[in-house]
Amino acid sequence: MPIQQLPPHLVNQIAAGEVVERPASVVKELVENSLDAGAQSVRVEVEQGGRQRIRITDDGQGIDREELELALSPHATSKIGSLEDLEAVASLGFRGEALASIASVSRLSLTSRRAGQDSAWMMEVRSGSLEGPAPAALPQGTRVEVCDLFYNTPARRKFLRTDKTEFGHIDELVRRLALARMAVSFELIHNGRASRRLVAAGDEDARQRRVASVCGEDFINQAIFLEREHAGLRLSGWVARPSFSRSQADLQYFFVNGRLVRDRLVAHAVRQAYHDVLFHGRHPAFVLMLEMNPRGVDVNVHPQKTEVRFRDGRTVHDFLFSTIHRVLADTRPGAQAAGAPGPASPFPPAAGSGYGSGPGGQQHGLGLGVAEAVRRYAELAPARGEGESADAEIPPLGFALAQVHGIFVLAENARGLVIVDMHAAHERIVYERLKQSWEEDRIRSQRLLVPEKLAVSSAEARAVEVHADALNRLGFDMDLAGPESVLIRAVPTLLARADSAQLVRDVLSDLVELGDSRRVEAAIDELLSTAACHGSVRANRRLNIDEMNALLRDMERTERADQCNHGRPTWVQLDLKALDQLFLRGQ
Repeated sequence: MPIQQLPPHLVNQIAAGEVVERPASVVKELVENSLDAGAQSVRVEVEQGGRQRIRITDDGQGIDREELELALSPHATSKIGSLEDLEAVASLGFRGEALASIASVSRLSLTSRRAGQDSAWMMEVRSGSLEGPAPAALPQGTRVEVCDLFYNTPARRKFLRTDKTEFGHIDELVRRLALARMAVSFELIHNGRASRRLVAAGDEDARQRRVASVCGEDFINQAIFLEREHAGLRLSGWVARPSFSRSQADLQYFFVNGRLVRDRLVAHAVRQAYHDVLFHGRHPAFVLMLEMNPRGVDVNVHPQKTEVRFRDGRTVHDFLFSTIHRVLADTRPGAQAAGAPGPASPFPPAAGSGYGSGPGGQQHGLGLGVAEAVRRYAELAPARGEGESADAEIPPLGFALAQVHGIFVLAENARGLVIVDMHAAHERIVYERLKQSWEEDRIRSQRLLVPEKLAVSSAEARAVEVHADALNRLGFDMDLAGPESVLIRAVPTLLARADSAQLVRDVLSDLVELGDSRRVEAAIDELLSTAACHGSVRANRRLNIDEMNALLRDMERTERADQCNHGRPTWVQLDLKALDQLFLRGQ
């Protein structure tokens, strides 16, 4: 065929192949337009999973009659007008492709009314031809109706799934948008029945209720709220405690300036923050919003705008990692729910409480009661000020009562009964102490008797030169032995017996991809975790009451003490209400 200019309708259909994948794609583009128009209420109506009809109604600013035809033209938009605007995109949409692309594969009608107009005006698109504008009835705002999706491209229609599956994608999309825009109310209707109604959330309690309605009550009950600003970046949202992990990454929502994105840099930062508090193969759950200067992020790197590129990815990665890492470090008994450190316990460990080493004492069972324990520890605590409650004398984990089968420690606190997994708790305590000791005296290198030559890619060879100082700080001594080979002369001392070649490859791969690597720290942490597991108090070890109380006090002072190194919970709380329910008291 000779070279020829494609007709506009075919150009739009090719663009639709990138923009319109399924009915949920249509809903995404249209609802994002509504949000960009300042809508405070969005109504989404679909029939037969969206393949028969999709109707989006909003109360935004609307479109002038004179601009309706232009709005349906390709690459026509009011959101950018210059290259400078494109470099600082603050709206969800900006390409001006959506309406024209959707209209090329469906029967579309656009009705809109701006404030001050006597009536609304409607345009229709049928088989690529425009009809209108004609007067219509509509309050201020816009309504877009899409019927018979892919009616003129039957091959695309065959790839659609069942109505239930397609509606499930639409429902998930509305949930994401509802998290991104808390101040907007959303209504989703399928086949005439209301499926989801989310009222606008104006205060903190309402936002928590919206998160609970989207992610579930279990998530919000196990979530920690965080909020931090640094270097022009602001991160807020909720991260679930490690005990609320998932088998899939299906409860992870990350927004950049109100835009839901999936980014490898973000995923790596979050995974690193959770690296020593989760079971292998488990995934964290979170709802996080990152706000930053729009000029610092490029949103024009993916047709569906689901990926972004940060101009200073290293700063963003370190900010995300340090913020989430700090919040998770404060998951210990008595820590505040917002992630800030809780008040330090005034109770020092009992004298001679070597529960991790030395002979175990005879268990006293219930012979030493709570009243006696309170009296004994009250002598060590500072005097209570006037007006302080008696509960102030009881620390978060309370005081020990007894052991069960040499595995669990039972304690009583102000809320009720506490059950502690003795080995898991002590494992976390020993692990954190080993990490602190290592951080104060790292990182030493051990030279190899015979330097090892390693074949690498040219990009990895360049990383050896660019990141030479970082590699030295990690304990490596490497030289280039050619354009695609390096010579390993020294490795970190603790990892001298590890597979140094594979470790170097992993570190260099991270440096090429992310500009940073925590492979060495992760490998060292794994060794320290193994040492802590073997060095902690074992099951069936009998502890006396003073040793049990010393364990409880150490837990209250130790970071991440709510879970062991493998992500298992170290203690559970049964309050009086839960105990009453067990015995049907008051029923």
